[in-house]
This record gives sequence, C-alpha cells and structure tokens, in this order.
Amino acid sequence: MLERISSFTVEQAKEYLLKLLEDDLVHEKAIKIMEFEQQTKEESDKLAREIISLSIQRCAADHISEAAISVVPLPNDEMKGRIIGREGRNIRAIEQLTGVDLIIDDTPEAITLSSFEPVRREVARIALERLIADGRIHPTRIEETIEKARREVDATIKSECERAVLSAGVNGVHHELIKLLGRLRYRTSYGQNVLNHSLEVSYLAGIMASELGLDPTVARRTGLLHDIGKALDHEIEGSHIEIGVDVARKYKESEAVIHAIAAHHGDIEAKTVIACLVQAADAISAARPGARRENIENYIKRLEKLESVAASFNGVDRCYAIQAGREIRVIVKPEVINDEKMTLLARDICKKIEEDLEYPGQIKVNMIRESRAVDFAK
Repeated sequence: MLERISSFTVEQAKEYLLKLLEDDLVHEKAIKIMEFEQQTKEESDKLAREIISLSIQRCAADHISEAAISVVPLPNDEMKGRIIGREGRNIRAIEQLTGVDLIIDDTPEAITLSSFEPVRREVARIALERLIADGRIHPTRIEETIEKARREVDATIKSECERAVLSAGVNGVHHELIKLLGRLRYRTSYGQNVLNHSLEVSYLAGIMASELGLDPTVARRTGLLHDIGKALDHEIEGSHIEIGVDVARKYKESEAVIHAIAAHHGDIEAKTVIACLVQAADAISAARPGARRENIENYIKRLEKLESVAASFNGVDRCYAIQAGREIRVIVKPEVINDEKMTLLARDICKKIEEDLEYPGQIKVNMIRESRAVDFAK
C-alpha cells in the first residue's frame, strides 16, 4: 500500500487516504448499527415478556371450559318417575319444548340435561328446577314454566351485558351492541364462554396499553367488542370478523376499534399498536391451560349445521338436534304443512342431510305437527 501511495501526487494521496478513512467509518458505523439493532431487539423482547407476564398475573380468570351438560339435583328418586310422567308424556313435553335431552339413568337423585346450545340448556334447567320445587308436573304446567324460564333467561342476558360493560370500564356503547354482548353470555368457542373471554381480552389489552403509556380505554373497548360478531354468526352469512366489523361500523364505533376487530385474527395486517395488543390478548386468553377444547367446537359446529339444513326448508317452525346429533326434531307450521306434506318434507330433509353432511351412523328425522284451537268461556 505504501508503494502505491508513493506513486501518487499529494492530492491523489490525500483523496485516497480520505476514502480509506470514510470506508473505515462506514464499516464501524454499520457494526454499531447492527449491535444497536440487536440490543434493541433483545430489550424489546424482554420488555414484551415482562408486560405480558405482568398482564397475565394481574388478570384473574376461570381455568375451566364449559361443558355441554348440566346436572339438576332431585329431592328423591321418586321424582324421576313424576318427571317421566304417564307413558313418558312429561319428559316428551320438556324435550319437545326446549330441544334439550333429559338423561335419566341410575345416577342417584340427579337428572342430566344435555344440549350443545347453552341458552336452551339454561332454560330447561331453570324450568325443571321450578317444576321440581312446585311438584305439579304435567304438560300444561310444563309449558307455562318453560315460557317463564325463557323470559328469565332474557332478563339475565340483559343484566349480564350491563355487568360486562361496567366491569370493562367502557362508556358510551350503543344499546344494540350492549344487547349483543349479553347474547355472548350463552355462546361458547371451543368450550370457552365468549363473554368471559371478551372481558378477559379487555382486561389484558387495557393492562398492556397502560404499561406502554397508551390510552387503556380504547384497548379495553376493543377487547370487549372484538368477538361481537359471534353473537350473530348463526344468523348472518360470513365470518364473525366480517360481521363484527359491519356491526361496529353500523353503530358508529371509531376506526381504531373497527380496524382492531378486523385484524384480531390476522386476516388483515395490524397497523396500530392497539390492534397488536388485542391480537396478543386474544391469543393469551385462548391459549392458557384449560381455556378451550377443540373437540367440543367441532361437535357444536356439526349440530348447528344439522339444524340449519333442516331449518332451510319452507314451513319449518323450529328444529332441535338432540341425542348428540343422532336425531333431529323438526316442528312444522301446521297452516303451511299438512299431514301428507310432512312425509315428503321428512324425505327431502333426509336427502339434503345425506348430500350436505358427513356423519357417523344414521340420523333420525322426527317430524312434529301440532294444531291448536283456543277460546275462552266468559
């Protein structure tokens, strides 16, 4: 190198040395930047772990998933016979009106209620407890008690949604969104109660936002509403994310909330810190031990699909999948479907089930048509 420099003029030597010096500085600068980036990444990972672990520690939650059965205690085993009724008329009335299976076996002083739909199961549980306490068990009384139980569950849904909004510390939520939140009380996802999951995500997102110096109110609001589409996903076509975005936009939620709802499963790229926090909180709530079960979600989807196939036919009033999907009870509108059409409709439903669904064994399609004439003597 010295020989090469000696052949340069003074100006050329100065230029050459300056170039070498600049190259050294660039190299040193690049090394410093790489070291700083690595250090920043390590510190960021450490800080993120600290924030997430702190959030988990500060959030108390149930560590169990919800099952598809409820157990009703009996005062004595003699009550089982009264619930079954003469030739099974009482148990048939309860199962037909609620769409819930009553399992009466050798279990002492207990009856098991089985249904994938939590609202139906709760209505049946309340009604059965009232009937047992009252002692008068016959089809007319059963019908009255179940109707009262339905109204009570509706009132519970309303109180639950108000409790959820207060617990999350969220204000100014549209009253229609509050109603939808209440419906999540009786909705499960992989066995996890969706309203409790939404509250958990709200707490976690709020805590992490506070630790990062962000507004925790927006984070809590988004966490509470992120799964709002699940309250309507069995009524409206589309994923719960699409439905949730449409509902939030309809009821004038902010763009920050709408974007976080749209991005919480990674369907679109999260462009805000709040959206990333809701993603993280959602994953934490779903991934903790005991939160979810894969099998129960697949089971529920199969039964919901079975009911939707039967309900798609004209003249069907209500339908209930029972016996773990081995039977579907279809209640038709008597003014639309007569006795002759019932046979044809049952055949059509069977054909559509065979074409659209995959299932083990066979499915019994049970058609029910009831017409009434009511008058009052004055």
